[in-house]
Amino acid sequence: MDEISGSSYRVHEPDPFLIQFTETFGIRYYGLAYILGFVVGLWLLNQYYKKGRSPYNPDQQSDFFIALIIGVVAGGRLGYVLFYAPEILITAPWKVFFVWEGGMASHGGFIGVAAATYYTARKNSQSFWLTADIACSLAPAGLLFGRIANYLNGELWGKVSYVSWAVRFTTAPDGGVQPRHPSQLYEAGLEGLLMLLYSQFRIWKSPVLKTHPGSLVGEFLLLYSVVRIFGEQFREPDAALTFGLSRGSLLSVLMGAVGLAILIAARKRAASDNAVQ
Repeated sequence: MDEISGSSYRVHEPDPFLIQFTETFGIRYYGLAYILGFVVGLWLLNQYYKKGRSPYNPDQQSDFFIALIIGVVAGGRLGYVLFYAPEILITAPWKVFFVWEGGMASHGGFIGVAAATYYTARKNSQSFWLTADIACSLAPAGLLFGRIANYLNGELWGKVSYVSWAVRFTTAPDGGVQPRHPSQLYEAGLEGLLMLLYSQFRIWKSPVLKTHPGSLVGEFLLLYSVVRIFGEQFREPDAALTFGLSRGSLLSVLMGAVGLAILIAARKRAASDNAVQ
């Protein structure tokens, strides 16, 4: 704890390792976050099949999840390089593959998930939109754990703030002189927990998967864009502003527009199907 302006603030000195074996090798929080996210997602996928929400049997679930893992990691890393650090392509292009050094973008991860969803649906002769609805509901657990790992790693800190729960991050540019919003935890609650609760509510308490395939993924993208833009107001921008918006907010605006278009199209398809019947 430390005293600034008469208030006491927690000083966060990050340690990327849960268990460290050598100077550079150990069980990292970030890697653990991915593992926990995948475990929860695989468990949910299995529950969907058992309860009649998903057509993917246990054998197909394994292939589905392997595709999702590849999509998340490859899309997240490529998204980070393209959206936030394009200079890597010029100065050290081989580092595009250095995922262990950190640097993943959630928006890129979503693109990777979309590609994995298309591959899975086509391979198993299933509806792309139903598969997309299922896939998007598996993502929030990983976002929740990932944002907590961001906090533990002391990265993606928030803007300077003097609220009573502010934190001094020793990894911030000022070395932790100024207290900041623990924006990583805000995002964990919004992008992770809130989105998880919403998607699970829609799957278990409504017939959306059967009556409006594609609707849930549209709702997910639209709601995610809203909470991400809200969370960005407390986060120190990690890229230059464009049109007065952070890079994350700008990408979220585009994602929200895509989500709205998907949602409208899903509703029109459902109305058309009902009219035919």
